[in-house]
Amino acid sequence: MLHSLESFFTEVENFCEFGENTLIEHKQICGQSVPFYVNEFWTSKQRAAHSLHEVSYRACFKPQLPRFFLERLTSEGDVVYDPFMGRGTTLVESALHGRKVAGNDINPLSKILCLPRLSPPSQEEVAAGLDEISLETTAESKQGEDPELLAFYHPDTLSQISALRSYFVSREKEGELTDVDRWIRMVATNRLTGHSSGFFSVYTMPPNQAVTAARQRIINEKRDQQPVAKDVKAIILKKSKQLLSKLTIFDEDLLEKSLPLLTTSQAESTDEIASGSVKLVVTSPPFLDVVDYRTDNWLRCWFNGIDSSDLPISQLKSEKLWVAKMTKVFVELKRLLESDGVIAFEVGEVKKAKLMLEDLVIQAALDAELKVHGVMINAQEFTKTANCWGVDNKSKGTNTNRIVIISK
Repeated sequence: MLHSLESFFTEVENFCEFGENTLIEHKQICGQSVPFYVNEFWTSKQRAAHSLHEVSYRACFKPQLPRFFLERLTSEGDVVYDPFMGRGTTLVESALHGRKVAGNDINPLSKILCLPRLSPPSQEEVAAGLDEISLETTAESKQGEDPELLAFYHPDTLSQISALRSYFVSREKEGELTDVDRWIRMVATNRLTGHSSGFFSVYTMPPNQAVTAARQRIINEKRDQQPVAKDVKAIILKKSKQLLSKLTIFDEDLLEKSLPLLTTSQAESTDEIASGSVKLVVTSPPFLDVVDYRTDNWLRCWFNGIDSSDLPISQLKSEKLWVAKMTKVFVELKRLLESDGVIAFEVGEVKKAKLMLEDLVIQAALDAELKVHGVMINAQEFTKTANCWGVDNKSKGTNTNRIVIISK
């Protein structure tokens, strides 16, 4: 059901789906009284999400977050946009709900991880596509091998990965990548490293980031482990089956209608996207210098023939620089929004909860001459007894979803 912003906030104020009433308090930010709405507005349970989302990426939010907003603030056929799309959570969830989608990320890995899930092949097509790819070592694939990677992979496994890498890099250069190729490349990228037998690597860090080869050698020594041979094609087939497990004919029809437009530009300069075309923005920006996306993705970039050192990814250490960057982004979002469009801008606590990024978001939005309507805090049970204006539960990182609601 499509809500106006007024009726949306009426629902938020009276929300009690998970047994708690919404706590409402006001905070003075940039000279105006900003209402904060605290509740558990959506569950974080993985089983509540579609299987297509199960691709790991650093600092990504659950699909239940964009679903809450798109179900209430858009109708089928409206455009939902994410200027920092990451693994593409907003886009995939919106497409599965019949919305058209647009996304941007300066890191080309985002497009590689997102686009295939908006046009997924069948399991049979994946199997047939893999059968057509030779993983035999060639002079070209051997040249692309880095012996440092033997810290992660058995020599036979590294040979298969290098052959697969060579195939995709060559096919992309020649403009011959098929949708099935893109799917297999996406799954392989997701399976490069991890902490279970379902990955190509020996036990290592969680799959949303890759340690250095030197660090991996230390992990191997401490765990007294050596990389074992893996069947790369079998792992890709297994993960594909998992990703496609909940996909229905109805889903496929909705995805086909999503007409995705994906760009790899700076978020403040997305000329490919038409002015006044976006109904809803749901996004989460880089949190100052908390996450090093370039370093975390070095191995994924290698596999996809991307030089991660050349990526112009912002690592903004100062609050002043971050506000200046986000102000430019908001000016661009203002151009893209329909007259009644809405921005749901998710941030979290950083610096051990001593800095609330919503304060900086609000400053940037006001500097861009946008309207700030309030901040929703999705607080799970473990933070509900804490002070949501300075959460300290003796853990690092983000403790709550904090979403600033903004419009023209």
